[in-house]
Amino acid sequence: MNIFKGITRNVFVLGLVSMLTDISSEMIFSILPLFMTNVLGIGAAFLGTIEGIAESTASILKLFSGVWSDKIGKRKIFVVAGYTFSTISKPIFAVSQNFFQVLVGRVGDRFGKGLRTAPRDAIIADTVDKKYRGKVFGLERSMDRMGAVLGPLFALFLFSTMGYRKIFWIATIPAALAVLLLIFFVKVKEKSDEKSFKSEKQKLSFKGLDTNLKLFYLISAIFAIGNFSYAFLLLRAQNIGLTITNTILLYLIFNITFMLIAFPSGILSDKIGRRNTIFMGFFLFFLLCMGLAMFASPAIVAVWFIIYGISMAVLDGNQRAFVADLVPSEKRGTALGLFNAIVGIAVLPASIIAGFLWQFVNPQAPFFVAAGISVVASIGLIIFVKR
Repeated sequence: MNIFKGITRNVFVLGLVSMLTDISSEMIFSILPLFMTNVLGIGAAFLGTIEGIAESTASILKLFSGVWSDKIGKRKIFVVAGYTFSTISKPIFAVSQNFFQVLVGRVGDRFGKGLRTAPRDAIIADTVDKKYRGKVFGLERSMDRMGAVLGPLFALFLFSTMGYRKIFWIATIPAALAVLLLIFFVKVKEKSDEKSFKSEKQKLSFKGLDTNLKLFYLISAIFAIGNFSYAFLLLRAQNIGLTITNTILLYLIFNITFMLIAFPSGILSDKIGRRNTIFMGFFLFFLLCMGLAMFASPAIVAVWFIIYGISMAVLDGNQRAFVADLVPSEKRGTALGLFNAIVGIAVLPASIIAGFLWQFVNPQAPFFVAAGISVVASIGLIIFVKR
């Protein structure tokens, strides 16, 4: 069996673009929580606020970019604009001196992500047959995480010879290369003049969407309320006694695991169904949270980061593939945008609540709460969402 059957040039090039962009982003984000707390003196509550606002900004824009790309029948223009905006936001971190400046840089980067994500995912979904959709989303996610592996490695290597700010400047280079690759090598047949895209007004609405999809939106939102920013896992590692270097290595372990699991988990979902695969991801996240709450020590913390990588790899691409399965091509940008918006809006309270629980209760509290929420989401998925 040819495991690469069904993978098109656009999918592969978009994977390369994701990889280069993530090299850039993760060079920054693998050390950004530490930069904010250790250099700028930003507390956990403010850290959670920054992460929540940034991710929610991205998610709201994913919704509108998806709807608009369906309405005009053009996808690539949003993808190029999104990657470009993220690239020009990177240098802001290098000159940041306070909470507000970091927030501007983080929101700017996520603004770009919001513009590009739903139209890019729609391009990927439109490119292949449904029976290969889990596979191609898994491949793109795997290549994305390959960048997330290389990014922290570069940051770790550079950290021994230079400070945070110089690393932030260097991180702009691969992001700029990704934009050039996207412009010249991704070819998309635009559909603005085709009747299928003009026969019906595209608008933000749940009306006409599959009932199963609406229920999946609800379950995903519940889970997302417990799925707070990765920054708290890095802080937890530092909290139990790991050095900055070892904390970066743990984040690298997470990304290596994600990279290795995303592609085969997509193939698995093509075989056993999206719902069953997503349930596995929810359950693994529960194990992760309980482990970091009750059994966190420097000796075994790497195990929890491996489980975190497996969980996120199983969920990320397969949730998008499940949404894409349930809508026709002309509504796919809207459906994927709605999914990203609903889940992302839930990230705002998730990260803010986690920050306040950490700072005003104890570092274990966010993980206990997240574990309980993941149980609720898992039960809802099995009971209400059809295979």
